Amino acid sequence: MALRIVFMGTPDFSVPTLEAILKAGHEVVACYTRAPKAAGRRGLSLTKSPVHELAEAHGIPVFTPRTLRDEDEIARFAGRHADVGVVVAYGLILPKAVLDAPRYGCLNLHGSLLPRWRGAAPIQRAIMAGDSHTGVMVMRMEEGLDTGPVAMTYRTPISADMTAGELHDELSPAGAALAAQALSALEKGELVFAPQPAEGVVYAHKIEKAEARIDWSAPAASVHNRIRGLSPFPGAWFEADFGRGVERVKVLRATLAQGSGAPGSVSADKLVVACGEGAIALLNVQRAGGKAVSAAEFARGIANMPASFS
Repeated sequence: MALRIVFMGTPDFSVPTLEAILKAGHEVVACYTRAPKAAGRRGLSLTKSPVHELAEAHGIPVFTPRTLRDEDEIARFAGRHADVGVVVAYGLILPKAVLDAPRYGCLNLHGSLLPRWRGAAPIQRAIMAGDSHTGVMVMRMEEGLDTGPVAMTYRTPISADMTAGELHDELSPAGAALAAQALSALEKGELVFAPQPAEGVVYAHKIEKAEARIDWSAPAASVHNRIRGLSPFPGAWFEADFGRGVERVKVLRATLAQGSGAPGSVSADKLVVACGEGAIALLNVQRAGGKAVSAAEFARGIANMPASFS
């Protein structure tokens, strides 16, 4: 028998899970997502979230409350009479009354191997920390931040040069398949949960703007992990003067390389930049207002490469 589901999600990462739920034949009685954002130079147009667009395309009622702590919103949510809530990168805190409203509570698809990387930015933080593995988990939600018991896990290695964007694109469909399996097991009364370990809790705090600036005095491995953990968004960056004043350049892809010198000093022919320990080779970069290009193409467009980046 199909489940009555309230789906709650917002970005691209959430879309494959909603698609998988619909493909499995479940009844999505409502979709909750973040409100449309102002777009355009003057902010006169509104951009709906990817989940909002998909839900509307399937005729699913869409709701975009600013909070779910309001008593009227809680009552409306409970009035959906859902069997289960499915939450994937929604973006709002769910109070206990909402978590408890569906018959089987709310399930969350989280992009880490809990209890490591609870919180807002698990994919980016795993790469920035140099983790060798990560994954996605289906957990039952509690009031605590990502503290609930886990039912199913997908585990995958993080390759040496993998970016956050690439890992996102692997975990999103893998998580969708995992969520579909979990709902199938829930239908049959076979979904079993296990508490998270008490040890190894790490929080994936929201990425701050200041973190995106590259610190060339850090070890090369740390610089490399920061670059790939922030690629493609917001993009780690450095500054340099290429003859038109100081410019900001994002580094979208790099790799560890042989090299030494003062931190930030650059080998113009190969775009190898010295770090506090070791060096990295730039592979793909993007100047402010420009498009992403290979390092070779970037170098060809610079008449006088500066001796160092800052």
